[in-house]
Amino acid sequence: MRMPFVTKRHYRFRMCRYNNINENMDVESGICQGNGDSGPSELGVKIPEGMLKREQDRLEDVERKKEVKNSQSVTEEKSGFFTATFGSERAAIEKLLAGCSGATDRVLATKTLEEVTTKTQQLQKFLNDSIVFLPQYELRQAQVALQKLQNSLTEKRDEILPKKKFAFRSRAANTPKVDPPVADPASPVTPKDSGRIKVDGAISPPEQCGFSHFESQVLTKTAEEIKQQDVLLTHLTNCKVRLLGSPSTVHIKHVQNCEIFSGPVSSSVFVDHCTGSTLSFPCQQLRTHHTTDTQVYLHVTSRAIIEDCQRVCFAPFAWSYPGLDLDFKVSGLDRERNNWNQVDDFNWLAIGTQSPNWCVIPEAERRTEWDS
Repeated sequence: MRMPFVTKRHYRFRMCRYNNINENMDVESGICQGNGDSGPSELGVKIPEGMLKREQDRLEDVERKKEVKNSQSVTEEKSGFFTATFGSERAAIEKLLAGCSGATDRVLATKTLEEVTTKTQQLQKFLNDSIVFLPQYELRQAQVALQKLQNSLTEKRDEILPKKKFAFRSRAANTPKVDPPVADPASPVTPKDSGRIKVDGAISPPEQCGFSHFESQVLTKTAEEIKQQDVLLTHLTNCKVRLLGSPSTVHIKHVQNCEIFSGPVSSSVFVDHCTGSTLSFPCQQLRTHHTTDTQVYLHVTSRAIIEDCQRVCFAPFAWSYPGLDLDFKVSGLDRERNNWNQVDDFNWLAIGTQSPNWCVIPEAERRTEWDS
């Protein structure tokens, strides 16, 4: 079979065009430079501009696809590592909790619960550090799973280490009955008259830290009273609450038209059934349920979560008091990390669309006076 006649000039052009275009082509002029052994007439071949542009587009497209592929593979590797690690750590925590059931050794059970608490906090930090590359669906699933673990830990702690029950002692027959003093609505409640508080109609044990069933009061707890304890604030109306210290956790339940400001909270703040109030606190995580028409001035190192809420507005934490810097050190919170406007709404699953249940307070409308 007779081969088609190919001139030396055509051969050089094809080799330049297909085999080594980046090194042998002058991109600006569209000239193929050759390899140096040809005569003057063969040193330069003019390439059509359209062909040159198509080749440039092709090379750029190849590079783009390569970068996308590498990026996807790195993200998938990170996501896969997170899923495997999170799953194994979660299973280990669940196993520890299951081992506490029916435990007769109170000391051993206490140590196990402390270990579970530490591991749960470490798992929360691992999740927080992985937020940047996790898909939204996987992030939500992990947050829900972590919340279930924390709820299980709380239930197991209440089961194994129940708080002491308070029993009324019978009065002697000749002991006169003295009516309890009536609090002055204008005066703050001090440590002496708030050591034992009412919880759901009964007197709480002395070790309970917090306030319950108050109306139109100024309520204050000092750092000496709080001492990294859990604080319970429940059934409050038109009250001003100041927690001047670093609590371990804070529970806010059934609160209406109140101001509640707290120092740095080492772990979590739980808010449930709160209406028309202003809250301000730093914490590791915030969980808010059944809350409406409430402003939250927040410093949070993870991401805030709301569920079954409406018209909840957020702004950065701005309250200050003497001793705040020391309380931050006690709490262990990172002052440089504040995700106050990173809010996950469990009732709003539309990715990329703002939830209608929460908003950011405009700067011009944010509170600036805190002592009024």
